[in-house]
Amino acid sequence: MKVLSIFGTRPEAVKMAPVVKALCRETAIQSVVCVTGQHRLMLKQVLDLFEIKADYSLDVMQPNQTLNDLGARLIALLDPVLDTVKPDRILVHGDTTTAMMAALTAFHRHIPVAHVEAGLRTGDLTQPWPEEMNRRYVDVVSDLLFAPTMQAKTNLAAEHLAGRAIVTGNTVIDALRLTTSLLALDEQLRQRLDTHFPYLMPGRKTLLVTGHRRENFGAGFAEICDALAKLSRRSDIQIVYPLHLNPNVQVPVLAALSRLPNIHLIEPLDYLLFVRLMQRSHVILTDSGGVQEEAPSLGKPVLVMRNVTERPEAVTAGTVQLVGTDSARIVAAVARLYDDDAAWEQATRRVNPYGDGRASERIVDVLCGRSIKEFGAEHFKPAEATHLAAKILQ
Repeated sequence: MKVLSIFGTRPEAVKMAPVVKALCRETAIQSVVCVTGQHRLMLKQVLDLFEIKADYSLDVMQPNQTLNDLGARLIALLDPVLDTVKPDRILVHGDTTTAMMAALTAFHRHIPVAHVEAGLRTGDLTQPWPEEMNRRYVDVVSDLLFAPTMQAKTNLAAEHLAGRAIVTGNTVIDALRLTTSLLALDEQLRQRLDTHFPYLMPGRKTLLVTGHRRENFGAGFAEICDALAKLSRRSDIQIVYPLHLNPNVQVPVLAALSRLPNIHLIEPLDYLLFVRLMQRSHVILTDSGGVQEEAPSLGKPVLVMRNVTERPEAVTAGTVQLVGTDSARIVAAVARLYDDDAAWEQATRRVNPYGDGRASERIVDVLCGRSIKEFGAEHFKPAEATHLAAKILQ
């Protein structure tokens, strides 16, 4: 069986890397990799870390292109790849424009689609935008739906989709475990990575910030910057913010925060460095979906700058809290975790609702027709999940 994996961004690459590695180990599968090339340097860093070679590398990015420009270019560039490779199925991940357009292009050619990280829902097409619509479309045309959690599978069941849903766990936990194991075994590597953070002061606890969501552009980022400016006045906090490459993020953040004390605005980090910085952080403030999954596994409290999340499991567990983009709310939530030791300790309980490091193995087993035991089935409460799915779909 020939399987074509298609992905384009760094977060996609991180989550697909362990799947690609597992596919390559399976003798019954011929694995082919196509990367679409958003933020090529960041993507290359992930491929190099996990020792993955792309068979096809597209160059879809153009200056100031719209989502429609990107979508049109993706279809035009992916269609010849499908024609050449003639895969038995394609494998896409998550909720990016790449995933949606790859699924659409394959659907037009009657090529089966398998969706890794299927079933995530907020119930609001504007949050996150356009990701909520992207993942819903991919789920509609997929015949295999690899859900990361039982809740995600319940969401899919509520929509009565044609595809078969299987709970595998999230592949990001596979990637994180591989990376943290590498760090744990190599002290010299840890020391070398730490030299990239000479500005971190031992007497201050690090607040790691990431922010890039389109729905926060404009007023949302103005509020976020206001909150960070106020937090920078505290003597016990040092703020590290790896800036996303999008000008809609860089321009307002640099204008508001570049000259303030205790704020370090840095270039985007490769995955290995970012995991190390998460390990060294006290609290993480983010609007990222992936960080919501990774940080609880590291025992780090997460404050999410969004009003809704498609990843409710860690919120239920108490390691993730939604704070939106209101400045006062962000400041209060961060202050509580810095000032209240009991609140911080409670939020650092190491829970791992998203995976056990075997998601990629389960995905390959399903592709090869082997039976699996779904992740998390023993702890699942169907009544609670059905109630939550109903709320999401209201």
